[in-house]
Amino acid sequence: MNQPNRAPASALERVAPPSPQDVRGGKGRPLRRWLSLSILILLGVGGYLFWPKYNSAKSSSAPPGAAGKKGRGQAVIPVVAAKAHKGSIPVYFTGLGAVTPIYTVTVKSRVDGQLMKVLYKEGDPVQQDDVLVEIDPRPYQVQLTQAEGNLIRDQAALENARIDLTRYQTLLTQNAIPEQQLATQKATVTQDEGIVKSDQAQIEGAKLNIVYCHITAPISGRVGLRLVDPGNIVHASDTNGLLVITQIQPISVIFTIAEDQLPTVLNKMRAGQQLRVDAYDREMKTRIAQGSLTPLDNQIDPTTGTLRLRATFDNQDNALFPNQFVNARLLVEEKRGVTLVPAAAVQRNSQTTYVYVVKPDSTVTVRSIKVGSVRILWAASPC
Repeated sequence: MNQPNRAPASALERVAPPSPQDVRGGKGRPLRRWLSLSILILLGVGGYLFWPKYNSAKSSSAPPGAAGKKGRGQAVIPVVAAKAHKGSIPVYFTGLGAVTPIYTVTVKSRVDGQLMKVLYKEGDPVQQDDVLVEIDPRPYQVQLTQAEGNLIRDQAALENARIDLTRYQTLLTQNAIPEQQLATQKATVTQDEGIVKSDQAQIEGAKLNIVYCHITAPISGRVGLRLVDPGNIVHASDTNGLLVITQIQPISVIFTIAEDQLPTVLNKMRAGQQLRVDAYDREMKTRIAQGSLTPLDNQIDPTTGTLRLRATFDNQDNALFPNQFVNARLLVEEKRGVTLVPAAAVQRNSQTTYVYVVKPDSTVTVRSIKVGSVRILWAASPC
C-alpha cells in the first residue's frame, strides 16, 4: 500500500532527539558549558583589541574645541617662573679642618721638690706670668745661704792673696825674694778669683732654683685639668707635666684644599689680598666664626693630593674649641655683574645644560647655558 507523499525532513527533524540520559545532564551539559566559555573568551579578546582603535577614531572625530579642553586638563603641569637678574656671587674653596691652638704648652717643673700649692682653677683662663704652682723652696734657700758663706770666705782669701802679691812685687825690686815666688803668688790670686766667681755662680743658681719653685704661666690661655695633686714629689725629669695651657684667643683652624686649587690661592696672596675664611659646623648649617688665611704649608701631601692651610680667628666669644671639627670655606673671588638664576631652574641632559625661558607671549623655549659658579644658601647665623 502506497504511503502518502511527504516533504523532505528538515534539519531539525533529522537530528535525533536527545536521549533521556543527556537531558538529565549526562554528556550534553559539559559540552554546552565549554562552548559558552569559549565564546566569552573570544568576545573579551576582540574587545581588548578593538577598543583603543575605537577611542582613537572617536577622539579624531570629536570637535577640536572639545578635544583641546580635554587634552589641556590632563597634560598641564603647574610651574613657577623665577626672574633672572644681574648680581654678584662669591666663589669658595671648601675643606675639612680642625681647630688647632697656635700655642700649647705643657708646664713642667724645673726643680725637684714637694708640690705645696696649686693656685689656679681647672678650666680657667690665665694670663702670662701668673703664678700657678708652688714647690717647697726651703732646700734651695739653704743652698743659697751656703753659697753666700762660701763666697765670703773665698773673697777674704782673694783679698789676702792680692795683698801678698803687692808685697812680693816690692820685695822683688829690692832683690829680697826670688822671681819664682812672685809668679807663684800671681797664680794664687788668679786661682782665688776663679773660686770667687764659682761661688757667685752657685749663689745665682740657688736663687734661680728658688724662682723655679714658683711656677708661672709662660703664655696666656686656658688651663686644662690638674695632672698632679698637692703633696706629691715632682722631679725635673718627670715625663708628664703639671698642667697644660692652651691659647684660645686667637686660635687657628688647619684645613686642606686640593692641589688644583693652589694656584688660585697663591695668585691672590702674591697680590697682597687677605682671604676670608668662614668656619662652619659639622652639618655645614651654622657659621661659627670668621677669620683670615695666614700661612700655607710648604709641601703637598702626595697621598691625598692636598695642601694644609692655617686660618686665624680672634675667637673673642670662645666659639671655637681646640680639636673641634669644622668645615672651612675660603673665599677666593667674588664675581660681579653675572646672570643669576635659581639652581633648581638649571636642567641637564647628556648633551648640554639648559633652562626653560618664558617669552613675552607666554610661550616657553629652551636655551643652552654654561654654569659658572654655584652658591649654596646655608642657614648661617651671623657672627
